[in-house]
Amino acid sequence: MSPFPARIAIATKNPGKIREIVRICADWPVGWVTAEDVEHDRPGHAAVWPDVEETADTYLENALAKARAVAAATGLPAIADDSGIEVDALEGGPGHRSARFAGEGASDADNLALLIERVREVPPEARTARYRCVAACGFPDGRGISAEGTCEGTLVLERRGSGGFGYDPVVVPREGGFGGRTMAELTPEEKDRVSHRGKAFRALGELLRRD
Repeated sequence: MSPFPARIAIATKNPGKIREIVRICADWPVGWVTAEDVEHDRPGHAAVWPDVEETADTYLENALAKARAVAAATGLPAIADDSGIEVDALEGGPGHRSARFAGEGASDADNLALLIERVREVPPEARTARYRCVAACGFPDGRGISAEGTCEGTLVLERRGSGGFGYDPVVVPREGGFGGRTMAELTPEEKDRVSHRGKAFRALGELLRRD
């Protein structure tokens, strides 16, 4: 297979993730296809775009399942990721259950509020955490490749910033020299440079270039 297929489907329907992926992978010489594109071009067909439940016990299994399902449905290579926040004071939780930390159907605000409550009594120096992301590309023939990225940081109790999504308002990245700003206070370019998703998808791009 030649490096970089002409078109790649983005398996997620999360608008925040789609924006980040397209921005991070701006140098990939591909045309992106999303569920919204399918609905625009063929009304009623977005309904057949698979919604894969993240029921596996690892980021890798969840990411590959989503990527392979969309690849099989569209006939195109598809990329997906699974990510989460791992809080040391919570023994690495919520981890791969980060999107469902406050229960099935929980909103970002629900999950964030629960996280703040769970670490409220933890001393600031012990509120260490990391974002982890596994990015995967699935192919219509069932093959899959993946790459991983992490972003070490600490947690604050007050939400700061309006950028990003998820837990970003309380995560202060350790690298980057950002002066204690949270991920939600960074510019998109600053965030992409140090984020778990940025690292994972850049590494996935290198694998695709060598494929």
